Amino acid sequence: MSSEMADAIRQLVQEKGIDEELVFKMIEDTLKAAYKRKFGRNDNAVVQFNEDHSDVSIYSKKTVVDGVYDPLIEIELEEALELDPECEVGDELLIEVNPKDFDRVSVQSGKQTAHQSVRDIQKDSLYSDFKEKEGEIIIGYYQRERNGNIYVDLGKTEGILPRKFQSPREKYEPNARIKAYVSEVRKTPSGLQIVLSRTDPEFVRRILELEIPEIYDKTVEIYKIVREPGYRTKVAVFSHRDDVDPVGACVGLKGVRIQAVINELEGEKIDVLRYDDDPRVFIRNALSPAEVEDVVILDTAKRSACAVVSDKQFSLAVGKEGRNVRLANRLVDWNIDVKTREDFEEMDIAAASRKAVDGLFSDEEPETEFPQEAVLSDGLAAVLSAAGIPGLAEAAAMDRGALFALDGMTDDLRGELGRLLDASPAPDAGETRGPAEPAVETIECPECGAEITIDAGAAVDMVTRPNCGVGLSVEYEDE
Repeated sequence: MSSEMADAIRQLVQEKGIDEELVFKMIEDTLKAAYKRKFGRNDNAVVQFNEDHSDVSIYSKKTVVDGVYDPLIEIELEEALELDPECEVGDELLIEVNPKDFDRVSVQSGKQTAHQSVRDIQKDSLYSDFKEKEGEIIIGYYQRERNGNIYVDLGKTEGILPRKFQSPREKYEPNARIKAYVSEVRKTPSGLQIVLSRTDPEFVRRILELEIPEIYDKTVEIYKIVREPGYRTKVAVFSHRDDVDPVGACVGLKGVRIQAVINELEGEKIDVLRYDDDPRVFIRNALSPAEVEDVVILDTAKRSACAVVSDKQFSLAVGKEGRNVRLANRLVDWNIDVKTREDFEEMDIAAASRKAVDGLFSDEEPETEFPQEAVLSDGLAAVLSAAGIPGLAEAAAMDRGALFALDGMTDDLRGELGRLLDASPAPDAGETRGPAEPAVETIECPECGAEITIDAGAAVDMVTRPNCGVGLSVEYEDE
């Protein structure tokens, strides 16, 4: 029996890939299942292997008593003394059971338990192996297709590539090599299910790690990836070293690195761009390959911005079916409105006009200050604030030359400030400024030469000379 069992164990380990300890556990469960089928219970069954695990025995554990009530778990003292002369009442003995005494039904029950144990062990073993590969890339071969789902041969088992996780650009042939991302590994009543994907953005991340050493060793790090599978992917990257250009490292010499990734994605377009903490710069980069003239933050709280482009760049910035700006929105997590320069200026004029009309039907005094969060970009607001200028109304009262010379003022900011100042309302000419001081004039008396102060605002003024006491009439010419 020992040689037969040893051969069976080796076969299970080699062919089924089952761990040896699990095989021993399966043998124990099989014998206990047959024991239970034979005697009705197995709580007193004990399975023991010899030292080299080449043979196994099953025992029935019984308690020595003086008067047996349950023959399955008890043994009479006289009978026990024949087995062990030194035993006494209360001791426990292990009495070997010959497996050949098991009837056919008991043996069949043991076989069923063994087969189920093999399946469970295989399932647990495969689950452990593939659970560790979750989030990684795996290579398999096209096996079959059903209802649009592709089943991939992974060696020990098969994975499923659902239709929704297949790129619309890709076509698969029988026995074709398929590289995919392990999206999920789960147990189901029908067995182990390994869900694969070629549309997940993480699939692109893993491909980039394989093709670009700087990403693999974390010199260049991926900030975020957004994707419309089969059409376009945007990747924002940054570098932990000043001497390493993150975009250049990803693209490679003559684009050889990024071309390898594009080939793996069957020609899907990939935009690699630099991540920046400044949302205006990041938005400008995110709309690549379009060239953006200016980015205006409309509402910081609502994360709303307007990107200004030339007429020639407008269609490129928006992209086919709006894909480019839609991906840029997801990448920067801002709501980006793309406008041409002409449309942007008209949008500002329309906003000012609506504000003026609202003022005509309001009893409140019209505002003379533009809402800073609505028209000033973050960069311009920061420069003005650093100079102690709280808003646009205060800036409008200052000399433009001094404003344009402020620290941090760039050409773009000067252009923005100039446009805002040109659109700001002029001071109200009819504004009440309090009673005017009366104008006065000093003349010399023609008689005595004394100085006389008179009101220059009157057409005729009667004054008395201080020295000679004679009244003097003074007339003024109209200006």
